[in-house]
Amino acid sequence: MKPVDYARQTVLVTGASSGIGAEFARRLAARGASLVLVARRLDRLEALARSLSGVQVHTVALDLTTPSVGSVLEKELAGRGVEVTSVINNAGFATHGPFHTEDPARLHQEIAVDVTSVVDLTRTYIERLRDRGDGFLINVASMAAYQASPTMAVYGATKAFVLSFTEALWYESRGTGLRVFALSPGATETEFFDVAGNAADGGSRRMTAAQVVDTAFATLARHNPPPSVTVGRMNTAAAVAGRVLLSRKRSTMMIGSMMSRSSA
Repeated sequence: MKPVDYARQTVLVTGASSGIGAEFARRLAARGASLVLVARRLDRLEALARSLSGVQVHTVALDLTTPSVGSVLEKELAGRGVEVTSVINNAGFATHGPFHTEDPARLHQEIAVDVTSVVDLTRTYIERLRDRGDGFLINVASMAAYQASPTMAVYGATKAFVLSFTEALWYESRGTGLRVFALSPGATETEFFDVAGNAADGGSRRMTAAQVVDTAFATLARHNPPPSVTVGRMNTAAAVAGRVLLSRKRSTMMIGSMMSRSSA
């Protein structure tokens, strides 16, 4: 594949008001890319947009649990004359606690943001991204995708979906020029834990949003990016262990024990 010409890209970033999404926005702007920044908090998006000089930035306040969110966003951007050429599905949140105690309405929201919006937005834009053949589609998964996640059962399952879904699209997109991969960070120091609670990191050391985005850009620079990447050597080793070296039972027991100690 040819190197990405960021100055020719208009990149849609969801969950762009903070954390990994905001870091993506800053790095992309520094490379000359135009941006479409999507999140619920318009004030945060506009503050971020004002800090990004020299590039065109469109902000859209949108709740990703909105039905047919891809069509809603497409209509809004068409009215502004904006053509999206690359997509980063970054938005997501987690619930933390025994599944039988979770609020069903909150679980529906979690699935809507973490799975349904990813599928809907990807389907909305992937044909034109394939036709252009010079951009990228990054879906942010998680290390939680690689094994069951007791006390975060739904979140882990949603990220397993994102990982599998994106790896399939990587295969389907070969030869089109479109770069497709899932990005799986470990626990990252962001507002994620304001929602999920501090114990949701399982006691693991948190990485920075900058480290996560470094891995994404290093992957985009590769001639033939893989279908998925993990962030950090320890996480890469853990992903291999979870898939190859450990049984499903042992892996689940290990993660469950770690999460239980963290919550104690």
